[in-house]
Amino acid sequence: MLPNQQQQAYDRAITIFSPDGRLYQVEYAREAVKRGKASVGVAAEDGVLLAAYKRVATELMEPENVEKLFQIDQHLGAASAGHVTDARKLIDILRRESQVNRTAYEEPIGVETVTRRLCDEMQEYTQSGGVRPFGVAVIVGGVERGEPRVFETDPSGSFYEWRATAIGENSTEIQESFEDRYEEDIDLDEATALAYEAIDEATEDDVGQENFEAAVVEKDDPQYRKLTSEDLEEIL
Repeated sequence: MLPNQQQQAYDRAITIFSPDGRLYQVEYAREAVKRGKASVGVAAEDGVLLAAYKRVATELMEPENVEKLFQIDQHLGAASAGHVTDARKLIDILRRESQVNRTAYEEPIGVETVTRRLCDEMQEYTQSGGVRPFGVAVIVGGVERGEPRVFETDPSGSFYEWRATAIGENSTEIQESFEDRYEEDIDLDEATALAYEAIDEATEDDVGQENFEAAVVEKDDPQYRKLTSEDLEEIL
């Protein structure tokens, strides 16, 4: 264990490893993600689900203005946990990449390709002076050549593909719920109900439908679609 004064010498500069090989600023960014409300991604048999628990601080706030889910392209979306401003910056980059890909190759960008581009940007901010890592984790989900795919990214710039995953507050408990209940033949309606139940059980607050939002990309018609309150009421 490093003395506190010696540890501070390493966590003030992002480009310096500590003697035990740690980048403290990246670890602090991960803590920022854990403080954000949970977001989840589920690869279902008939598409991809992205869902999030929105924190509405007061009844005077418009819930629609709390950004947790983002459309990247027609067939592609993302969910974030952590600093929303950092997420918006990254999402704008991915939207431009998707537009450039359509213009250059006349085809939609791949889910893994756009995830790699996202992680390249995040990793760059872990080795450059005068900047800090992005304090956000992002789940990227979409349909690629008829296959639903979900990727989870980390402030360090690493990423992994999942069938069902969670980021943010209580993500460990939500992940355990997924491990117990997820089935490969699950459909989008069942995935939505599973995501809601997992977040509700892991969260101390009462997660009502007004605090829960979800979006889907269906396999047969790869179009990002935000579920309305009527859709959620029928499913849940």
